[in-house]
Amino acid sequence: MVNRITSLLAASALVLEIVGTGSVALSAEVDTGIRPVALVTGSTDGLGRELALRLGGAGYHVIVHGRNAERGQAVVEEIEAMEGAATLIIADLASMTQVRALAAQVLSDYSRLDLLVNNAGIGRGADPSIRSESEEGYELRFAVNYLSHFYLTHTLLPLVQQSAPSRIVSVTSTAQNAIDFDNVMLEREYVGNRAYGQSKLAQIMMTMDLAEQLDGTGVTVNAVHPAVYMATSMVLNRGGTPMATIDEGADPVMQVIMSPVAGSGNYYRQSQVTRAAEQAYDETARARLDALARELTGLV
Repeated sequence: MVNRITSLLAASALVLEIVGTGSVALSAEVDTGIRPVALVTGSTDGLGRELALRLGGAGYHVIVHGRNAERGQAVVEEIEAMEGAATLIIADLASMTQVRALAAQVLSDYSRLDLLVNNAGIGRGADPSIRSESEEGYELRFAVNYLSHFYLTHTLLPLVQQSAPSRIVSVTSTAQNAIDFDNVMLEREYVGNRAYGQSKLAQIMMTMDLAEQLDGTGVTVNAVHPAVYMATSMVLNRGGTPMATIDEGADPVMQVIMSPVAGSGNYYRQSQVTRAAEQAYDETARARLDALARELTGLV
């Protein structure tokens, strides 16, 4: 516990040092009044932006997150124009230094967190044969889509728990590939589709673990596949043909967020509970993944 607190304090200090490379400086605790607080990662564009706007319109104080300050500030201003409330935190989830700073800033600035939406992500890439790495040298999709949210979720969990009844919702996909623990970083036989698919299955495995851990605490944890090929930058940048609008994708995510009967530990394909890939139900694989994520993110 001492090491954990020391790490968070160090991350808080680092925020001041990396303002120019991706995070904003810490401020005094934000007064959210009676508004519940929601953090939506990747909310400066696409589905995350739409979720942030809808939550702001529903009365939440929204913590907008992204990498682009100009787009992020535009989302904040749009929420405020609806007489809502929002703040912006800039952080690149491909850098664990910035992920730690993001978590530290939320803990510093907020006394509650009623909703965490793990939305930020990157797809297979325009050329699925090109393998990229995070700042720490981890396979990029595994790092951004899974490891960053693993760290963020577990670090913010005490704040989420003290805000119960509260919710954690991860935006995932029907594209799910089993994790080969002898080749997690896909240094052999790399394909972008597989990298994306294993990162999304990892999110579902985390969801199931947390749901079991938090049973009876008032915190629910679910994963949602919003739609097939939404008109997001993830799809458009690789030349994909959209099959659904962002509005259509936001609807089921908002249903899971708002529904009093969404349950916990579920994988939703849009608004229907369905079965995920088989590895998600393998407790040994889930325990192995959890241990690996704790080691890679420093949560040991």
